[in-house]
Amino acid sequence: MSERTVRRVVRGGRRAEPREFTFTRDMVPSQNGAAADFVIQARQAAWSEAESFPLPHTLLEPWRRTDLRALRVSDFKLPLDGGLDDAPDIPESLLAPLVGEEHGGLITIRPGGTKVTLNPALAGQGIVFTDYATAEREHPDLLGKILGSAVKPSEGKFAAMTAALARDGVLLYVPANVDVELPLHSVIWSPGVDLAHFSHVLVYVEDGSSVTYVHETASPDADGQALNAAIVEGYVGRNSKLTFVELQSLGRHVYNFAHERIRVARDGQIDWIYGALGTKLTKAFSDLDLEGEGSSGRMSGFFFTDKDQHLDLDTQQNHHAPHTTSDLLFKGALKGQSRSVWQGMIYVAPNAQKTDGYQANRNLVLEKTARADSIPGLEILADDVRCTHGATIGKIDPEHMFYLRSRGIPEWEAQRLVVEGFFTPIMDRIPFEGVRDRLMAAIQSRLTAGD
Repeated sequence: MSERTVRRVVRGGRRAEPREFTFTRDMVPSQNGAAADFVIQARQAAWSEAESFPLPHTLLEPWRRTDLRALRVSDFKLPLDGGLDDAPDIPESLLAPLVGEEHGGLITIRPGGTKVTLNPALAGQGIVFTDYATAEREHPDLLGKILGSAVKPSEGKFAAMTAALARDGVLLYVPANVDVELPLHSVIWSPGVDLAHFSHVLVYVEDGSSVTYVHETASPDADGQALNAAIVEGYVGRNSKLTFVELQSLGRHVYNFAHERIRVARDGQIDWIYGALGTKLTKAFSDLDLEGEGSSGRMSGFFFTDKDQHLDLDTQQNHHAPHTTSDLLFKGALKGQSRSVWQGMIYVAPNAQKTDGYQANRNLVLEKTARADSIPGLEILADDVRCTHGATIGKIDPEHMFYLRSRGIPEWEAQRLVVEGFFTPIMDRIPFEGVRDRLMAAIQSRLTAGD
């Protein structure tokens, strides 16, 4: 039983009658070309797990602040091949090269089809960067290195359903002692209503290598509801470094659920940046597992909610080995009747001496009708560590506004400058100027838009 399972128990009380999705076992892909038997068996086992879980409800500790009663579970269907060929195209702004005028690699996944490009020089180094369906057919040996090793179907209803039903996704594999100089980029575009989109992203970085990877999920706004569920599994080998930028700008009608875990071996490094601007409701579990001595991880996050958006982020920094270091900073701004929840935990195993762990969550509430909950936590089972945490929830400092207004700056412009300054420490961690500019422009549009 994991640490997360131990600390998250069911509270007493009554609950509503169970509701269930209409997906069935015969919808689980039973073959995908020449998919290996273990892939098919893993899907079937995951479906058995999915059937054993009820829909999460507020009597479960991880879900007590996120209510799914408005989710019309019986309405969702899986996208049919060719059924959304006329859906809107992916915006060009999402496809711009991250550096200069060329991509190291770009994968676009949309209802009309999947397109994969990889710089020939990178392919010549043995790098595999492809979509999930192709990986099942052509690279089952690489899938076997990581599939299910980080995120288990037993972790919850949505983890199990995604492991069983996901057809879309990405596999990134970097061989040992390879420095990938050009960044890699993938975009999953998920339009439509009454549809359930499942995706599975796997990253495996062998010893002595480094890579930067940007993964985005997005969709247009629509009337009705849509479901997006994702798994992200990552492994960073010895003396390796992964920079992983994960951005979410799904439509305002989307209910989004994610289970993510990245494991780091001895002296490995992970720089994980997470940004969330979209969805009607998001519930995401993001875990960093420092498994090897001397490994380190930095987790950075930002979000901006408005109107009636609900965002629930659950992070965990797990120190399983001595001399490990983690540093987490999440920042959020809220408008309208939106609500954010951040719950973080630093876990230190009994043998993880000389651990250095830090977590902080800063929230800027721009309107009195918005609400932010911030819940840091420590679970320390070693006696020679340095672990600290902090959280703040507040409004814009009137002195900052007065200073700017006294210099002739209009109120709306002064608020924009304060909010930009608030997010700058996070934006500076994104290694691409074009991405930073695009995200800051999205934040500015939220500030000036009326509810």
